Amino acid sequence: MITKHLKLLAVAGSMIAIAATAQAQALKIGYVDSQRVLKEATPAKVALARMEAEFSRREKDLNNQEVNLKAATDKLEVDAPTLAEAEIHRRQNQLTVQEREMQGKRREFKEDLKQRREEETYGIVARVNKVIKEIFDAEHYDLILQEVVLAGPRVDITDKVIHSLNTAPTTR
Repeated sequence: MITKHLKLLAVAGSMIAIAATAQAQALKIGYVDSQRVLKEATPAKVALARMEAEFSRREKDLNNQEVNLKAATDKLEVDAPTLAEAEIHRRQNQLTVQEREMQGKRREFKEDLKQRREEETYGIVARVNKVIKEIFDAEHYDLILQEVVLAGPRVDITDKVIHSLNTAPTTR
């Protein structure tokens, strides 16, 4: 009796394994390398260029102000032996105030840049997800993954996504 049950279990297990294999072979799975899309897709490149243009002048101004502040600090060190104590303190205080203002401007710049980068990334990711959804629907995928440890070239649809993004009409 036990042997009969074991045989039935073995047969049932084999049938389940065969059914699972057949079902797994029918699955259509795709993978998208999100990092590659963000590096190679034209909309991402355009957004990066737009951000660089928007922030480059401000960064250049900050860098120039920092160079000027450093030059003023160096000049004080050179002039200090010939200056009155009160003048040295006045200039040191002035430089300290300028240094704090520079730190505040630099911090504000970094925060603005970070916020702008997040806004641009959000917009691009939304477009990427829309394209992935379109490919999913049009080509009848069962599953499309974006974050995996390993994926073979057979399931990699990153090039399709990049091509779709590059050929889609721009919204900006």
